[in-house]
Amino acid sequence: MIKLTPRQEQILNLIKDAIQNTGFPPTRAEIAKELGFKSTNAAEEHLQALARKRVIELAAGTSRGIRLLESPFSSNKPSMQIPLPDLAFMQLSLPLVGRVAAGAPILATEHVEATYQVDPALFSAKPDFLLKVRGLSMRDIGIMDGDLLAVKKADSARNGQIVVARIGEEVTVKRYMKTADGITLFPENPDFSPIIVGENETDFALEGLAVGLLRSWS
Repeated sequence: MIKLTPRQEQILNLIKDAIQNTGFPPTRAEIAKELGFKSTNAAEEHLQALARKRVIELAAGTSRGIRLLESPFSSNKPSMQIPLPDLAFMQLSLPLVGRVAAGAPILATEHVEATYQVDPALFSAKPDFLLKVRGLSMRDIGIMDGDLLAVKKADSARNGQIVVARIGEEVTVKRYMKTADGITLFPENPDFSPIIVGENETDFALEGLAVGLLRSWS
């Protein structure tokens, strides 16, 4: 049975909640802020301890490179760990989508700029494509201009999830919220305004859910 300290359990639950609610594991900075740590070093130490106990797996080179070794929807009861196969046999081939023409499917050939081989362990769910982020409207949750957002195709979302949506001629990344009054897409940067989708908006469509992030080196 895996023995965790109360603080380790708290961090593990925070990771599970973040993945369930947004599709992303938290960054070290978000963990530190949520738990009142003075620096991200304390968060990193606890994450390393969880990794040593084989509760999570950490991926180098990405701020959200935290992978649960148990389902985020499971209880705290220990579960049997199945050895992971060699990562060389687990690479995903994902198309990178750049600018999207109005009215064309997001995965149309003319939109695909390149194809990347990536480790599926980096993501909270299996993505279908990568989208090159443009702009800083989601800056405050660590999604920056030029980043590659991993997206799982979906036409529905839960409140609070990060989505890729098409509105007219634009494809945007925002936090999704649906109420009785309609749909609002919220930025994570106070310099940007929410986007309100009217009930009769015919040019709106959900393209998918964000399930991970890669920082572009180009």
